[in-house]
Amino acid sequence: MKAVTEGSGGRIANAIIIPMIAVVVLAVACVFGLMIWSSQTSDESAVSSQRKLLEGAVKLKLDQIIRQQTGTVVWDQAYFKSASDIPDHSWLYNNVGLWLDETYGFSRALLIGRNGKVTFSYDRELSRTWVDDSLLNELNTVVSRVRAKYITSFKRTPSGLYRFLGHQQSDGNRLADTGLVSMGNEIYFYAASAITQEAHTISAIRRPPAVLVSFEKMNQAALSKIATISGLNNLHMVTRPSPVASLATAELRSVKRQNIGYLQWQANRPGTEMLSQVTPVLLILALAIIGLTIGVMDFIRQTTKKLASSQAKAVHTAQHDALSGLPNRSQFAQLLETALTKSQTETDGSAVVYIDLDRFKDINDTLGHAAGDEVIRAVAARLQAVVPETGVIARISGDEFAMLLTNCDSQEWIEHILTRVQDQLVRPIRIENNELHVSLSMGAAMSPRDGTDPGELLRKADIALYDAKGNGRGRWSFFDPSMQEHVLAQDKMSRELRKAIDEDALDVAYQPQYDANANRIVAIEALARWTHPDLGPISPASFIPLAEDTGLINDLGIWVLRRACRDAHRWPDLVVSVNVSPTQFKHPRFVEKVLEILEDSHVAPGRLEIEVTESVFASQHKTILTSMKRLKDLGVKIALDDFGSGYSSLSYLRRFPFDTLKIDRDFISNMDQSAEALAILTTIISLGRALGMATVAEGIETSDQVIFLTKNGCHRMQGYFISRPLTGSGLEDYLEDWAIRRAMEAESAAEGQRHRAPLRAAEA
Repeated sequence: MKAVTEGSGGRIANAIIIPMIAVVVLAVACVFGLMIWSSQTSDESAVSSQRKLLEGAVKLKLDQIIRQQTGTVVWDQAYFKSASDIPDHSWLYNNVGLWLDETYGFSRALLIGRNGKVTFSYDRELSRTWVDDSLLNELNTVVSRVRAKYITSFKRTPSGLYRFLGHQQSDGNRLADTGLVSMGNEIYFYAASAITQEAHTISAIRRPPAVLVSFEKMNQAALSKIATISGLNNLHMVTRPSPVASLATAELRSVKRQNIGYLQWQANRPGTEMLSQVTPVLLILALAIIGLTIGVMDFIRQTTKKLASSQAKAVHTAQHDALSGLPNRSQFAQLLETALTKSQTETDGSAVVYIDLDRFKDINDTLGHAAGDEVIRAVAARLQAVVPETGVIARISGDEFAMLLTNCDSQEWIEHILTRVQDQLVRPIRIENNELHVSLSMGAAMSPRDGTDPGELLRKADIALYDAKGNGRGRWSFFDPSMQEHVLAQDKMSRELRKAIDEDALDVAYQPQYDANANRIVAIEALARWTHPDLGPISPASFIPLAEDTGLINDLGIWVLRRACRDAHRWPDLVVSVNVSPTQFKHPRFVEKVLEILEDSHVAPGRLEIEVTESVFASQHKTILTSMKRLKDLGVKIALDDFGSGYSSLSYLRRFPFDTLKIDRDFISNMDQSAEALAILTTIISLGRALGMATVAEGIETSDQVIFLTKNGCHRMQGYFISRPLTGSGLEDYLEDWAIRRAMEAESAAEGQRHRAPLRAAEA
């Protein structure tokens, strides 16, 4: 019995002690494994930080060689020497190649002429074989980017000329490009800059510039400077990374993102050092465990830690956006409230910046929502890269972000941060095979200047954002009380416009279109008019953009279309032309609505002409093209308005067979002063005739314009010389007077024929 009891007791003891020992051993093993993992993570984090420091040092080096090159490329004499058809090699050698070499150590230089060919090369060793097709092919992309920056730095003036604004740009937008390139077995820093004049210039055309590409060898001296800046030890360049664990590696990539070598350095690995010191202690503890209590306590500690980690993850998930990983709206509101409460006790204030991606909907429409998500992630990463350590960047909604900046001592400091934000978006975002150029609009409000309440500050930042988008996008605005007044006025005006549409308080004016060959009025264009009960007549240039911004354009457009079709029966021989915005075309029932109006008004589809501008194709929206083709198949005429302006492309005419081309009025107004406008005008008329399309010239103001356009085959003309826009009754009177004048001219012509008949008989 005793043996049975002892055996039973032993089994119970084993059942308790053995599992507890196993738990203790497992716990120690887990701790040891965690230390190994932690050391590896610490090493990786340290190497990652060192790699970022190295990348920053290389970027500083590249920025430096751009600045060093500036004195040569922004130089009138260099500009004219490089623009010459016969380059002065001696001058270029002494004043460009040799000077840059002796002053800054650029051992090689290339001058790419305006024709895209190499016009001058310099080499410290007087070698000529280094300029080969491989190098030129590598630099082709660089030169193209520099030239594109130069071309887009011209702003078109009202006179039709171009003003060069390149020297007004910030450092992030200089007319330059920089990076690394491989030549032979060596790697060079390069800086490519457009050669420009020192003063602003005005020209009639935008010509590609000559581009100077300077090279500095990445030798050990250059690496030593980079190592000093980044604080790295034993920095050297290799063609293949060494497998030695104590060395860290950074890849070098060329212009075309191809691997051209590696940089290696003696890495600082604090995790490994820590592990080497802790390991003996852990082994001693593992072998010297003297009691189950310590093991149980350690087990409880590990369990508690895991529970805390899970809770932290749950809290993080509730406070952050899943797509971008940034704080969400609710977390941002809490952080803002905390910052404002703290700033009330300190001298420095805070600022809220609303950031909105311009035309983000177009990306979703054209490339899909998956591409849109990639853009959001890329933008979030770039914003995080520039926000100060004390700041916060959050994703508020689909394409809208918010930035919180604390310790703001001036508006200039905030503008510096906003400039860095915009600089981050200069580089395109690559989505699969597409390079997307994304711009941002930003609105900022400062505390305590603009208020101390979180809701008030957010509202004012939103108003500033609205102002930035309304003034052209791709810019920022700081809140000003006048903006709030403007927003309130716009809101009031939009409500009154809605009321005017609902109460049929708008009007339509009609401007005749004249056919010179038939000597008669053949069409009229319907134009919306609004006479405010208190403010009087309001320009369409004011209320139509307001309707676009507030979503009233669909209702306004349908109202004008219905009114024009209702009035059309008064002029049964005329085509009625009505403008339609791209927003209307995107409406899923737009075509059905047009057919319903035609049927209710008893107007044949062939008497209605829909005018669209080239912006209708901007988003490549399939619904728009489908709607236009359906209307055309039903007999409705389609006119392309303002052809020749904007982003005109003959591909539009190829993709969609328009019935009518309306020539932009700028060509008509400039035809007497500009030979180019005259040439383009005749070309458009010939193009329309070749494609079987009618052409309409807008802005006719003189009889000479009528004679010229008639002679060159323009079908219809419209402008103040023919008639100003008229009310319905005014148009009836105008057509009646026109008919009387035409009858009198016909009678006069017939009378002349009768008088000439006896004379011909007498002569016979």
